[in-house]
Amino acid sequence: MFRTEAKTTPVFWEAITLVLVIIGIMSISIIKFNAPPHVPILIIVILLIIYGLLKKVPFHHLQQGMVNGAQSGLAAIFIFFLIGILISSWIISGTIPTLIYYGFSTVTSSFFFAVVFIITCIVGMAIGSSLTTVATVGVAFIGMASAMDLSLALTAGAIVSGAFFGDKMSPLSDTTNLASSIVGIDLFEHIKNMAWTTVPAFIVSVIAYAILSPKHITASLESVQAFQSTLLETNLVHWYALLPLVLLVILSIKKVPALLTLAIGSIFGIALSFLHDTLSIAAILDILFNGYVPDTTNEDVNALLGRGGIASMFFTITLVLLALSMGGLLFTLGIIQSIFAKIESSLTTSRSVITGTAITGVGVNTLIGEQYLAILLTGETFRDQYKKVGLAPKNLARAIEDSGTVVNPLIPWSVCGIFITNVLGVSTVDYFPFAFFCLLGPILTVFFAWSGRTLSKI
Repeated sequence: MFRTEAKTTPVFWEAITLVLVIIGIMSISIIKFNAPPHVPILIIVILLIIYGLLKKVPFHHLQQGMVNGAQSGLAAIFIFFLIGILISSWIISGTIPTLIYYGFSTVTSSFFFAVVFIITCIVGMAIGSSLTTVATVGVAFIGMASAMDLSLALTAGAIVSGAFFGDKMSPLSDTTNLASSIVGIDLFEHIKNMAWTTVPAFIVSVIAYAILSPKHITASLESVQAFQSTLLETNLVHWYALLPLVLLVILSIKKVPALLTLAIGSIFGIALSFLHDTLSIAAILDILFNGYVPDTTNEDVNALLGRGGIASMFFTITLVLLALSMGGLLFTLGIIQSIFAKIESSLTTSRSVITGTAITGVGVNTLIGEQYLAILLTGETFRDQYKKVGLAPKNLARAIEDSGTVVNPLIPWSVCGIFITNVLGVSTVDYFPFAFFCLLGPILTVFFAWSGRTLSKI
């Protein structure tokens, strides 16, 4: 939890009522009015301040609670800045375009759904963004499936599964960095620990998609070839562009802190860009802040490569600050403590704590529909409880990713669910049963909790 002392102690029914009001405001704003989560969170912050003043809590205590909450996310914010720089530097170095190019080279007419899943996994890990992966290569695969008269629901399920595998396991992903930062563990230790549930989910998904894939497809793969041709025309696809990825692996093995790893990777990427381009210092600095702006004839390629930069992280950073400030107020006003105290007596074992974490992550996603809040609120709420039952913090980070990150696209009224439906033209209800990787996340995390395997003790 936030290290903030409760200044008042609301009774349980009062705390529950406040939580329901908060959920109602968030749900109506995001689902009905399609509002960015920032505005309803700010409204909730103001309402909580008014509630605190009515409870005669001095304003400076409320303000300090907000500050304490925001401070807990500073480590993640610095990481986000460097992620934006790394992404843009890896685009101009050719690392991301080269990974995507070779990923598309694996497309075959057989085992189509399995190939779609694997390629979106690769692209998702390369760029660290599930929604960007869905909106670019995902759209291309939907077009291919339509031309081949294949199931669009199955194709969408494979795309979503692969994209969120990448979002979960990429060191460039903001959700992965947020989950590790919120519980205070190293980024690469977190990714390594997630492999216990992620690898089995990946294997089962590949097998399922391979079984469901048609064995013979005669339609051409012109859309993929056009994508590859455009990537080659950018002059960003080179064998040496994969060296930053090799460096990233080496630094992770050496357990270099994430902040330094991202900085070194960015500098190396910038240096490599001079081998095939002669960007000026002013142009590089602009790209590092505003992101790379491609100019190709393929709009999907432009959308895929037109990203990165510090500015691209502002949405996430401002949301993190607002959400953590709201969390700080919830703890300062004793709202979370009141609810948690009611159920704390039943959370006395590793099984119950991890199961509770999974249910909370899925619940926040279902009721609020916001991925970041599912990670932030669940992580802060359960952090102390993991210590009490002797579980290392990385168990919590894994559980909130398994139930927070990958569940959001399965909710029809969630931010990711709405976005994916609009982009792919396939409803969440239709692709839901085929998003195998996402469905397996919370199931496996609860399974391992009850089996007692893969759990790390303090």
